This record gives sequence, C-alpha cells and structure tokens, in this order.
Amino acid sequence: MIPPDAPLRLLLGIYGRQAWRRLLGIREQSRLLTVFIAFFMLGYAALSFALFRMGLRFIGSFPGLGGVLTERLMFLLFAFLFFMLFFSNLAISYTNFFRNRETQFLMTLPIPFQTVFRFKFIESTALASWAFLYLIAPLLAAYGMAQKVPWDFYLITLILLALFIFLPAIAAAWCAINLARFLDRRRFQVLLLATAASLIMGAVFWLKPQPLSDDKLETRVLAVLDTLMDKTRFAQFPWLPSYWLSSGVLHWAEGARSTAGFFLLMLLSNVLFFGFWITTETGKMFYAAASEVQSRSSVLARWSVLRRRRAASREFKLGPRGIERFLGWLPGQDGDVRALVAKDLRMFWRDTAQWGQTLVLFGLLGVYVVNLRHFAQQLTNPYWVHLVSYLNLGACALNLATLTTRFVFPQFSLEGKRVWIIGLAPIGLQRVVQVKYRLATFASLAITVTLMLLSCAMLKMPRDHTAFFLLVVATMTFTLNGLALGLGTLYPNFKEDNPSKIVSGFGGTFCLILSFLYIAASVALLASGSPWSRGGTANPSKVAIFWTAYLALSACVGWIPYRLGMRKLARFEL
Repeated sequence: MIPPDAPLRLLLGIYGRQAWRRLLGIREQSRLLTVFIAFFMLGYAALSFALFRMGLRFIGSFPGLGGVLTERLMFLLFAFLFFMLFFSNLAISYTNFFRNRETQFLMTLPIPFQTVFRFKFIESTALASWAFLYLIAPLLAAYGMAQKVPWDFYLITLILLALFIFLPAIAAAWCAINLARFLDRRRFQVLLLATAASLIMGAVFWLKPQPLSDDKLETRVLAVLDTLMDKTRFAQFPWLPSYWLSSGVLHWAEGARSTAGFFLLMLLSNVLFFGFWITTETGKMFYAAASEVQSRSSVLARWSVLRRRRAASREFKLGPRGIERFLGWLPGQDGDVRALVAKDLRMFWRDTAQWGQTLVLFGLLGVYVVNLRHFAQQLTNPYWVHLVSYLNLGACALNLATLTTRFVFPQFSLEGKRVWIIGLAPIGLQRVVQVKYRLATFASLAITVTLMLLSCAMLKMPRDHTAFFLLVVATMTFTLNGLALGLGTLYPNFKEDNPSKIVSGFGGTFCLILSFLYIAASVALLASGSPWSRGGTANPSKVAIFWTAYLALSACVGWIPYRLGMRKLARFEL
C-alpha cells in the first residue's frame, strides 16, 4: 500500500534535486562569477552585522533609554517584516497556485489536490521567506553580541524564526485562494477597494507625528519619548505573531527563559493548528479556486460598462485600436517597435500578479511621500536637512532597484520558448532588447522623477537642490535599467513563466546585489562631494572629483552588462 504522503515526498525530492542540479550547473558555467556572488553575499552579511552592532551600541549608550529604544525598535522591525512577508507570500502564492503551468500539469495527474496544494505552499513559502532570513540574521547576531547572550540564544532564535515565517505564509495562502474564488464578484471588488482605501487613509492619519512644544520638552525624557513613539504601539499588540517573536527573543536574551518558552509555545501551537488546517482542509477550496480562475474570461465581467466595451472590442474593425492608436501618435517609431511595445503593455496588464504587486508598491510609496511633509516640520538644523535629503535619495533609489529587478530583469526571459519566433523576425533579438530598454527606462523615469519631485516638495528643498537630485535619480534610472536588462539577457530562464521564480534565480540575485552595492556607493560618493556640504559651500574641485567618480561608476555598472547582453544576442543560437 502506498503511503498517503508518498506523492508529496516524491515532488519535494524532485524539486530538491532540480534545485541542486541548477546550482551545480551555475557553478560549471562560471565559477568565477559564483565565487564573486558568494563573496558579496558574505560581504553583505559582515557589513550589515558591523553596522547593526554599531547602531545598537550607539542606542545603548543613552543611559536609561537604550533598553527602551532597542525594545521598541525590535517590535517595530518584526511587525513591519510580518506585513512585508504577508504581501510577498500573497503575490507569490497567487501566481504559483493559479498562474503556473506546472500547477496546471500537476492538477491533471492522479495526485490528490491537497497534495498539489501542499507542494506549492511549501515552494511559495521558501521563495518568499529565504530573503527574510538572510536579511534578519545579521541584526539578530549583532543584538546577541551587544547583549552578551549565551550560545543557546542563537539556537532558540533560529527556531522562533522558523516558526514565525509559516504564519504569514498560511494567512497569505488562505487569502490567495479566496481572492481567486471571489475576485470576479462585483461586491467583493467594491469591498476590496473600499478596504484598501480605508487602510491607506487610516495609515496616513495614524502615522502622522505629533509635534512637541517647548512646554512638553521641559518634562521628563521618558514622557517625551513615550509621546514621540505613541504611534508605534500597534507593534506591541499581543495578538500579532510578530509580538510573540519579539517577546521571545527579548526575554530569552534577558534570561527570562520561562516567559520566552511561553511565547515559543504560542508560536508553535498556532503554527501546528493553522498549518494542520490549511494542509488538510483546503484541497477542495484550492481546486474550486483553480477552476474559477481557469474558466472565467475576466474578473471585471460583472460590470455592465466594461462588459459592453469588451464586446465592442471583439468586433472586427480595420485600422489601429486602443494602445496601437495611442502609440501611433508617437513620432519617429516604426510599426514593428509599436507592435512590440503594445504586446509588452498588454502582457503586463493581463498578468494580475504583476500589476497587483505594482499597486502594493505604489501604496507604500504613497504613504512614505505623504508622511514626509510631517517629518520635514521637525528639520531645522542644516546637518539633519543634509542627511535626510541623501537618505531620501537612497530610499528612492532602493525603490527604483526593486522595480528594475522585479519587472525589468525578467522581461527577456518572459518571451519563453517563443523567443525563436522573434529571433527569426526582421526586427531581431538585439532590437527587441533595445526597445524593451527604452520602454522600461521611460516608465521608470516617469515613476522616479515624480517620486523625487514629490519627496523634495514635501521636504521643502530649494529648486537647485531639487534639480540636483532629479539629475542624480535620472542617471540612476538609466544605469539600473541597463544593469537589470543586461543581466536578464546574460542569464535568461526560458523554462519559467513566473516572474517571481525568474527573479529568485542566480541572475536575479546577482542583479539585486549589484543594484544595492551601486546605490550604496553612489549615495556615499554624492554625499561626500555634495555642493551643499552641511548647509555651506563645498570645494568645486572636490565636487568635480566625486561627480566624475559617480558618473564613471554609473557608466560601468549600466553599460557593461547591457553591452555584454547585446554581444550575447549577436551570437545567440535559436
């Protein structure tokens, strides 16, 4: 008799062997590049550990306040990471469950639907959570060193983290199934939009800081600190899983092991209960949701206006329509270029996971920009104005790196097995990549320039400062798009149609690391050679040297990968 879990163990074994063979294949393709990436990953871990340790030492140097600040920052960190993990799991789970060809193939095999769901749930959780563990490990190691904890702290912390990552994954999987089942219902769409708008507006008003008067500043320091951090109390809500994780870590570091054990058991009991439920009772829901997704033509079919427009669009008409008519107004563009741009725009719009993640990212950016105007009211010292302006540049650049890595890097790979059709067409692969670069750069410029303009306006920067940062972010846009598209061409993955899996591979990881290193080096160079050094006037020769170094770095990072990718396409065998 075949054990009930035999199909799941077989699928996991095949997946593990495939991942190991891909890793070996990458090493055989370019051992130097593999060593280079491993070196930078270890370098990031060492550098972030050193920075976190310095920061914790600085906070701990305040007598009577260091422990309070460190504790509140830990609660805030894990609370935000919980919500980030939830949205990451939601996007990846929806794509992996219902927009993945492998899932559709597995549904046709004599395998229980619950087993298919378990396998895809484990895969989605691993894809969404590995970066979280990699990013948070240096912080926890630095915290342990700062608190001088025993060795068992790291073991217990690892167990707590392993349990913690399953709770947002379970919640996201359940939400993904219900989204797939009810997304085409008009009432559900209205309720979803109303809930999203309410949450955004609530976050805008909730995160509004409270300005302190001179009378309040004359009171006790703890009272002032409590007033300043009043809006962060949500992170200490006892029903949040992040609260259980933070409390377990903090209590174990302080030696209160019985209390830490209580929170460990709290995480374990919730993971066991909800994990057992979602891996045993959601097979029928998963099958019904998959059937709904594959059978419906549009999630907006309940709206009569859109239904009439869709019916009208099916009528045969001569001449250009929709996007083609809009692109026809652009001068100097050939027909093949307009057709390729229209195809890419339509493919992006038809992929719910793609524009859904874009909306989530824009929502977070909107909250960030809106709250900058409240933060600017507290800036009176030129030093802090100078520091915050470059921190804002780093934040905008990191958002740009997220956009290019997530959406630009997989563009060439998304052509899939049909790439030979484009390769044999008169337009050629090289021109295809050139058009994709221009389209991605234009879209990125529209986003980054708008974001930088709004953030500079919220920070009340002078016009010359605003023009300076606009020029910088425009240069970064050309560089990061060239880096992402060049590496995406050098390391394509035509076997996957899931952009999240393409980005999670070797090339996507390499692109993300290089993007972050480029941003860190660029912000450091520009801040060191700023024309407005702490409110004063810097040395012109010093500014010229640092600007020349920045432009040379941008040219190398953006042009070399793009050029190597174009050279590979010139001898690409179909």
